[in-house]
Amino acid sequence: MSRFFSHRFDKLTPYVPGEQPQNRQYIKLNTNESPYPPSPEVAEAVAGEVENLRLYSDPESAALRAQMAENYGIQPDSIVMCNSSDEVLNYAFMTFGDETTPFVFPDITYGFYPVYADVYHIPYTEIPLADDFSVNIEDYIGVNKTVVLANPNAPSGRYLPLADIERIVASNPDNLVIIDEAYIDFGGESAVGLISKYNNLLVVGTFSKSRSMAGARLGFGFACPEIIRDIDTIRYSTNPYNVNSLTSAAGIAALKSQSYYDNNCKIIMQTREWTTAELEKLGFEVIPSMTNFVFAKCDKISGLELYNILKENGILVRHFTSERIKEYNRITIGTPEQMRTLIAQVTEILEGKR
Repeated sequence: MSRFFSHRFDKLTPYVPGEQPQNRQYIKLNTNESPYPPSPEVAEAVAGEVENLRLYSDPESAALRAQMAENYGIQPDSIVMCNSSDEVLNYAFMTFGDETTPFVFPDITYGFYPVYADVYHIPYTEIPLADDFSVNIEDYIGVNKTVVLANPNAPSGRYLPLADIERIVASNPDNLVIIDEAYIDFGGESAVGLISKYNNLLVVGTFSKSRSMAGARLGFGFACPEIIRDIDTIRYSTNPYNVNSLTSAAGIAALKSQSYYDNNCKIIMQTREWTTAELEKLGFEVIPSMTNFVFAKCDKISGLELYNILKENGILVRHFTSERIKEYNRITIGTPEQMRTLIAQVTEILEGKR
């Protein structure tokens, strides 16, 4: 660090993003990107917006929010659009957290939660997941802290039914509940319908996964208008032009071609089930997933060794080093052809261990 780095961040451990190597071509199954391109309408919309790059983007994202409202059946004033769901989460921690507002989230979950809490000096509690990586909802009933839950969770892939989410929200009426739904489109049921019933709920989503726009950086938050206004107060105080014109145009076009993405999600879910079955045949333990990835381990080989050999052979998966999950690898669901290649490689690796 330089001598100018603020001492407030002396103990900050930054989030570590997934590898984006440039040295060779990989079958990239490590960062939960979609294996399918955006719809043709998205490419056309982006091309048509280029001439407007000389102008600032709309700080209200009015056209984009209007299309979101139509797709999700809610009012535009219950929506905030941001540069990725990470930015929505960042604003949520910044807006609703401080030294006197404790947060709570699982010990194994999206790695940005403790980072944001540390950045904003928010006290937090990490509640251990069960041995099968499931969330015990009783741990969050009436906890009287700001609750942050990824549903489905990452990296486990496990999902809480909507009824359980509602129990948590209803039992904490004086505390905000943030539900991070980055992977909800791969078999889960969104909590967006609950925002009209509960004024302490913020639902966060992204275009990165199911809508093939990870590189465009577009996310959103759903909540009652008062919560949205709170977030906008901070957004306008830091980065009011946060959604650029090209991304906004791409988002509108994606929403208008939703059936294309729904079909992609169906294919990904089918491929996920096939991959799970094939890994289990090879002796893997695979955590039940409602995402576009699987979380798996095999007693025949360590998680790190499998990760390294696959990388040497041109396949990237995600390995984590924390003690509870170091034997697992998170494997993004690619195309059927990519997953057949993965299974063939894993089979060959395990045969070499005999």
